[in-house]
Amino acid sequence: MTTESKILSLNCFKEVVSNAPLFAIDLVVLNQQNEILVGQRLNSPAKGSWFVPGGRIYKNETLENAFMRISKSELGSVVKLSQAKLLGVYDHFYEDSFFSEDISTHYINATHAIHLKQQLSLPKNQHDCYRWIGIDSLLNDDKVHKFSKVFLPDLMQYLKKEIKDSD
Repeated sequence: MTTESKILSLNCFKEVVSNAPLFAIDLVVLNQQNEILVGQRLNSPAKGSWFVPGGRIYKNETLENAFMRISKSELGSVVKLSQAKLLGVYDHFYEDSFFSEDISTHYINATHAIHLKQQLSLPKNQHDCYRWIGIDSLLNDDKVHKFSKVFLPDLMQYLKKEIKDSD
């Protein structure tokens, strides 16, 4: 058996989306002010919503390799899994999909917090624009998708622990 990552053809991917959950990684990128990076999605599901960066894991792709590929693709910089903190694993259920409004999508997302200090060169293939948003503003902004808020209780615990540990 090969350990090479397998990228599915569009037809095979459509079958998977129609019949199985997708496993993905979401990146909660924090700047020095603990603002969160969100981008306005270009594709369904959640098209037009503000969403944290992320992507699906391919078959035979390790978590580490997926994390580095997704961070490079979504942030323009490679980030290692060891630089992030797992906040939790969350279900995302959508009534539509990349393919059509008639096919629903189910993601299981491993959401990770990342503190980045470097400038990012953000790509425009998944999001057409980006912004940094404070946690309170994110929570109250109706244009930020609800699945980019589900991790907030876990993020708050992580940030409190981080502050406590730095004292």
